[in-house]
Order: sequence, then C-alpha cells, then structure tokens
Amino acid sequence: MSAPSSMPAPAVRETTFQGQPALQLQLPSGDAAIVALQGAQVLSWVTADGAERLYLSPRSVFDGHTAIRGGVPLCFPQFNQRGPLVKHGFARNLPWRLVDEGPPAPAAPHARAVLALDDSEQTRGWWPHGFAARLAVELRPAGLRIGLAVQNTGSTAWDFTVALHSYLAVQDIARTQLTGLDGCARWDAVADVRGVQQGPVRFDGEYDSVFAAAPGPLQLQGAAGPALTVRQSASCGNTVVWNPGAALSARLADMPDDGYRHMLCIEAAAIDQPVTLAPGERWTGWQDLQLP
Repeated sequence: MSAPSSMPAPAVRETTFQGQPALQLQLPSGDAAIVALQGAQVLSWVTADGAERLYLSPRSVFDGHTAIRGGVPLCFPQFNQRGPLVKHGFARNLPWRLVDEGPPAPAAPHARAVLALDDSEQTRGWWPHGFAARLAVELRPAGLRIGLAVQNTGSTAWDFTVALHSYLAVQDIARTQLTGLDGCARWDAVADVRGVQQGPVRFDGEYDSVFAAAPGPLQLQGAAGPALTVRQSASCGNTVVWNPGAALSARLADMPDDGYRHMLCIEAAAIDQPVTLAPGERWTGWQDLQLP
C-alpha cells in the first residue's frame, strides 16, 4: 500500500510577529509576507532569493496600538495632518480581522488574504461615519499587490484621503533613483514649492513630495538586485515620495539615526482631491510591486 500523499502547507496561516498577532503568506517558491492584524499592515515581503524588499525600523514599537514604523502602513481616513484626526488617521492603529484567504499553495501561484475593519462606537467617536474597509494582500512570485476597498455604509455622504505608505528597502539612498515621474506636477513639502519634475528623482537630504500620479509605472533603482516596478490604480491620483534624511531620522524615536539610508517611501495616494462616497458607494485603489 502506498503512503498517503502529504497535504500542501496552507498559503496563509496565523502567526505572531514581535509578540503581536499576524498572518504569514507563503509560496512554494519561497516568497513570503507577514501582515500584522494591527492596521492590516504588511511588515515583511521576502522574495524567493531571500531578500527583504520592505524596510521595517528596528526601533518600531509593537504594543498593538502605536503606529508601526515601516512596512506598508495604511493612511485612512486621513492622510498626514490634512484634517482633524490623528496623523494619518486611525486605521493603522486598530485591530483588523481576517475575512477571506486564497486557495492553499501550491494549488494556485499566489497567496491572498483579505482583512476587514468596520466602523464601531470607538471609530464613530473620532469620525462619525459608517464605513466598511477591506484590505487585500496578494503575494505572487516576485510580486506583491495591496488593494483597499472602502464602502460608505452610512446614511450620509462623506469624504476621505488615503495612502498606501510603502517603505521600500534600498541599499543606500544616496545611490538610489526613481524614474517615471518626469513631467509630473510636484509639490515639494519641505520647501513648500510647486513645480514640475525634471528627470529622475534623486535624494540628498530630507525629501517629501506629493506628485500628480504618472500615467505609467515607476522604476526604483537602488533596491537589492534589479529595478523594482511600482504601479498604482488610476483611482490613486497622487504619488507621495518620502525620505526623512539624516537630521529628521535622528529626531524620530522609532527610527535609527542611519535608518534613512536604507528606505524610501513610494506611496499610492488620493489626497489632493479627497474621495467622496455617497451612501452605498464603494471605492477601490491599489499599489503593485513587481521584480523581473
């Protein structure tokens, strides 16, 4: 009698990360991702070659409610301080729940998890609106897609701003460049100057700019190995690019003094034009990261 065949390992499983509840997405190829239930925040994306593609500060606080520095925080329903809420909104500080997952590996070439956050008495105390947010994390060979869907479940219209605040790992920010934004309108938040981007984006000191989204993909050169292609949905009309530089990095308690050298935030965002949803309406947006 032949031995029974072993069952494939689940593509998505519960785990802990720094003592906090999380999910692990795993492919037979070796690609893997970790998603914290706090904020539905992707904390790690490792490709089959063993390289970590996201930056997570070694000084991040993991207490279940403090914002985690690194990975892909979700800024919702407010970007930065553009409104009355806590900086970047409350979604990244709250526990989400797993509501769906993709088929087990190796039955499909991807692993997928969908996490949910709905309005509650607590959120309505901060922001008096009914909403249902669903964040989907899809891992595929050499690729990661993060998508957000938001529905107005209340009885009145409301608006929001949003960003997928991706911290991407780079070897050295001084030798990093981002192409694809040439000709795009740009607001330099450091100097408070508006203009148009000319050529590749390069980095020397603090950099914080909000761009009108490019019509095509971006290419990040400076990460480990080949260039990373960054795409975003048309519903995200802005791209935010941020690096704190040496001086600000030294002032951030949850960031090493030299942390700025090893990260670059490239964020799919909708902030210059807030998204307005009537009762029952739904909005979706995504960012896609792909290596050759």
